[in-house]
Order: sequence, then structure tokens, then C-alpha cells
Amino acid sequence: MNRQLLGLAAGLAGLAVMLGAFGAHGLQSRVSEHFLSVWQTAVRYQMWHALGLGLIAVAAEELPSLRWSVRLMLLGIVVFCGTLYLLVLSGWRWLGMITPIGGLALIAAWLLLAWQCWRGNDA
Repeated sequence: MNRQLLGLAAGLAGLAVMLGAFGAHGLQSRVSEHFLSVWQTAVRYQMWHALGLGLIAVAAEELPSLRWSVRLMLLGIVVFCGTLYLLVLSGWRWLGMITPIGGLALIAAWLLLAWQCWRGNDA
């Protein structure tokens, strides 16, 4: 098991809980229902992908070639979730044009992980 990656995954999951609480309590009276929904989408995706990183951390001993899945998943979390958080906090709607890049990185991370698991250690 990759302990550093598992620690990072746990940290991102904890941050997702904090950001979810901030959205529910700190933003509720400051932003529209639409933006609260956008915030919760970012929190939900961050949590699921933090758990995905935890899965990779556990699988890393069996499949040491998962670096690109990790990189793509981290990139996806930062770009997808980060742009949504910034969009809500700043109101800069142009960030919505960047968000799909993060989504593509997340999709690629999962597909690459599936392929690497299918192929085994030689992937």
C-alpha cells in the first residue's frame, strides 16, 4: 500500500467534508440555490475521487504502474472541483469553460485504472 497516497486521499476527503460544511452553513445565505448546487457537486466529486485515490493507494502494491491514474485523478480534482469552487466564490462564469477539462481528466483516470487492472503488472 502507498501510505503517502492514502494520506493524500484521506486529506482530500477531510477537506471535502470541511468544504461541504462551509457550503451548507457559510454560503447558504450568500449565494443562490443554483450556486449551492454547484458547490455540492464539487464537494461530491471531490469526495468520490478522494476515495478513488484511496483505492489506488491500496492497489499500488499489486499494480505499481498506476502513476498516471493518480496524476490524472489529482489533476481532475484540482481542475474540475477547483473551478467549480472558484466559480461559486467569485461569480466568474468563464471558469465553467475550464471545468470539463477536469472532468475529462477524471474520466481518463478511471478508464486508465480499469485498463491497468485488466492488464495487470505489465500495464
